Amino acid sequence: QVQLVESGGGSVQAGGSLRLSCTASPNTYSTKCMGWFRQGPGKEREAVAHIYNGGASTYYADSVKGRFTISQDNAKNTVYLQMNNLKPEDTTMYYCAADGVCGGRWYWGLVGYWGQGTQVTVSS
Repeated sequence: QVQLVESGGGSVQAGGSLRLSCTASPNTYSTKCMGWFRQGPGKEREAVAHIYNGGASTYYADSVKGRFTISQDNAKNTVYLQMNNLKPEDTTMYYCAADGVCGGRWYWGLVGYWGQGTQVTVSS
């Protein structure tokens, strides 16, 4: 059973930065695709970013392109989401996710594993 442990959420003013981390254990073929979703109360879940196989490919939602960067430390099996120029509309819960592939079902949230979630709050 894969476990995803997240850290790095918090509160920041608009224009500030935060970095989220997510470590998967154990490292298996089931975690070749890792990334982040976000979802607030009463809102649809949004696929924010993902990275496949240590960086062979990446994806960003249009809403975060140019502001967020996803990266991965293969040795630690940890994925990072560097969030710069944060906006109040980025405020919500962020969830780490992992699956064996970054296929179409990923964008529907049909992934194998989820983290517990971490809150990001951006004040104006």
